[in-house]
Amino acid sequence: MISIHYFTFNGFQENTYILFDEIKECVIIDPGCYSNEEEQELDKFITENELIPVKLLNTHCHIDHVLGNSFVASKYNIGLEIHENDLPTLHATPEYGHTFGFNIDKSPEPTTLLKDGDVIKFGNSELNVLYAPGHSAGHIIFVAQEEKFVINGDVLFQGSIGRTDLPGGDYNTLIESIKTKLLTLDDDFTVYSGHGPSTTIGFERSQNPFLNQ
Repeated sequence: MISIHYFTFNGFQENTYILFDEIKECVIIDPGCYSNEEEQELDKFITENELIPVKLLNTHCHIDHVLGNSFVASKYNIGLEIHENDLPTLHATPEYGHTFGFNIDKSPEPTTLLKDGDVIKFGNSELNVLYAPGHSAGHIIFVAQEEKFVINGDVLFQGSIGRTDLPGGDYNTLIESIKTKLLTLDDDFTVYSGHGPSTTIGFERSQNPFLNQ
């Protein structure tokens, strides 16, 4: 059974997720830790819970989701895994970060390029990878079928959707991704987003104004 813990990091109030089960292997998704204090907070949780980081995953590579990539990769000696179509975004983050006042270490290059249909395995658990572009060109989401939840990055939010005015964004593509990848899930699936509170597929299906136009 997968347990979920999240932190809200950096000036963008980004949600960083740690997933683990009884085996204690864990995956770290979208590490947004920027300051030393945020890095220490992440490491303290891992240490105190005796977790073993085995995967570093990015749903997408906008700056607020990758600020901690370098720290996590070097601290725990694990490789980065992303979708190939977000490589240009990843490579642009140091220069792009300066416009927001962030001086960041260059993210490591990915060791694995994920694609639609891949399965992420850790401990006794697994996540299904779904390709869901629109917010960024290489956005992916991670679905836990047994536990009925999805880590969906910036695709879908409570009562809203991801921005499409950033590099790699496209409104029609995003709506299509939501309808064909997320709304095919049962109503009782919990949606954990890259910012803000969690929601459910059922709530967004019936209440989200962007999906009921």
